[in-house]
Amino acid sequence: MRDKTHLEQIERWGKFVKENPDSWKKEHTQFIDAQIEKSWKFYERLKKTSGGDEKIRKLRAI
Repeated sequence: MRDKTHLEQIERWGKFVKENPDSWKKEHTQFIDAQIEKSWKFYERLKKTSGGDEKIRKLRAI
């Protein structure tokens, strides 16, 4: 079960969205894009390791 801080974060995000209807999408998109870029860089580093291709195949099968 989630704790109180999780609910508080959801409430803060909802308030931010309501108070910033024109800017929240840009900030959210930048955050999501950064997460995707980090994951791709992780896979690039993992591929260079011993057995990296096999590890990637196993991760993608999950």
